[in-house]
Amino acid sequence: MTKITRSYVHGASPVPLLGDTIGVHFDKAVARWPDRDALVVPHQNIGWSYAELSRRVDALAGGLLALGLEPGDRVGIWSPNNAEWCVTQFATAKAGMILVNINPAYRLSELDYALNKVGCKALITAGSFKSSDYVGMLRELAPEIDRSAPGRLEAKRLPQLRALIRIGAETTRGFFRFEDVMASGRDRHATRLADLAKTLQFDDAINIQFTSGTTGAPKGATLTHHNILNNGYFVAEAMRFTEADRLCIPVPLYHCFGMVMGNLGCITHGAAMVYPGEGFEPLAVLEAVEAERCTALYGVPTMFIAELNHSDFVRFDLSSLRTGCMAGAPCPIEVMRRCIDDMHMRDVTIAYGMTETSPVSFQTSTKDSLERKVSTIGRVHPHVEVKIVDTDGRIVPPGVPGELCTRGYSVMLGYWDDAEKTADAVDQAGWMHTGDLATLDEDGYGNIVGRLKDMVIRGGENVYPREIEEFLFRHPKIESVQVIGVPDPKYGEELCAWVKLKPGETETPEAIQAFCRNQIAHYKIPRYIRLVDAFPMTVTGKVQKFVMREQMIRELGLTIETTA
Repeated sequence: MTKITRSYVHGASPVPLLGDTIGVHFDKAVARWPDRDALVVPHQNIGWSYAELSRRVDALAGGLLALGLEPGDRVGIWSPNNAEWCVTQFATAKAGMILVNINPAYRLSELDYALNKVGCKALITAGSFKSSDYVGMLRELAPEIDRSAPGRLEAKRLPQLRALIRIGAETTRGFFRFEDVMASGRDRHATRLADLAKTLQFDDAINIQFTSGTTGAPKGATLTHHNILNNGYFVAEAMRFTEADRLCIPVPLYHCFGMVMGNLGCITHGAAMVYPGEGFEPLAVLEAVEAERCTALYGVPTMFIAELNHSDFVRFDLSSLRTGCMAGAPCPIEVMRRCIDDMHMRDVTIAYGMTETSPVSFQTSTKDSLERKVSTIGRVHPHVEVKIVDTDGRIVPPGVPGELCTRGYSVMLGYWDDAEKTADAVDQAGWMHTGDLATLDEDGYGNIVGRLKDMVIRGGENVYPREIEEFLFRHPKIESVQVIGVPDPKYGEELCAWVKLKPGETETPEAIQAFCRNQIAHYKIPRYIRLVDAFPMTVTGKVQKFVMREQMIRELGLTIETTA
């Protein structure tokens, strides 16, 4: 293995990039594996072969054309995980329409913003999910729905939205039923689909995903067929997927983890997609893995922690598992060890990336040592370049922290209708600036040490919360921990740790601080320790540290102005 002398790596690979659109590649998969399981959704009693999934995809694609939608039109989907989500993903791709992923947790103002920002012409929606009444919220935004014929909406607040399509058997005034749209296509629409397959280009925009930014309005990362088809393919390649694999996908489909790493990773290899539930429930995941003999499992670390700590965990036979992927947030080392030992995931991988890069740019290999698997994010993905730079934009030596920048096929086209924010993120040389602080070792293995905005500067010392979190995770009573910086008049910032103890355990903040003494430098010991039952989370399982910081500033009576 050649040692690197500066923090720049290129994923040179003899495996070529796929040169297909998603629709063309999907049809190739169907032709190759028509009778193999494609989609299994236990909560809907669905088990479809590739041929059956294809029939439904083509029916919906034809139906969307029959509604008058055209290639390039934006079609939103607002729904938890279900078979209709999968059908919509491939149908819109085949018809050349841009799928707009709407977060299932969005409320009125967020929905209003997302639909209008990208100009959705149609919206496919579930009726409701958990505490969200989707139909009710749409009626509140657009009371014109109740007096509009389906497909002819003219709403003051949603001026570009014309067609509403409801998932499920219920008939709702102003909405098409999903199944009725599938039945509305005619022979001429099937002919049009065949013609589109010859004319659509893989560099066409095909997906818009809103980033869950911590400040300001969400940005619509615009991705192409080429971006996400290849990324899904190479993620699955890293796990050595074949048509014999069955992937349990409890992560949200509206996010890259579900629809790219999950769905596209499967269809590029003939594997089966298994959705254990509408939303994440640890018991449903364990049941699906056992019942469907899943060979791979996805999740963010908090999901794996919930599964491993479930009271019925030991009664499930998870021996079919071989591999999987953990991503979306840093993984505590001990959680990775338990996945390997207790869940039989000997070939589990860690992946790192961001929505704007389709998403993955680093991943561990099934051949990596246990030490590499539990302590790094692996090496750069095929056909991707990465450099680590200092604040002046200069590449740093191996082992020195700096901002991780990515370039290659996976970088988004840009943020929809926002040239200024695009230019802030992607420089003139094509590098996507991630905002993540990282290091590369001499062998090219990466490690994320924090976010530029999360790094704590205490009395002139740079402190990386990830390092403190990993140390505190060794405490035998601690289940999980998150570390943030809060303002301090003397040092500029002080460390604050939110600690969640294991079930049934008790501990005091003072005892946790004592655990740190003589083990880590004094300035790395959290001054404030808060014992909590849960962390503020996004729907994708990412901890919202900015919410924690704001709450602690209020509770402690601190002022941001005092920060050095």
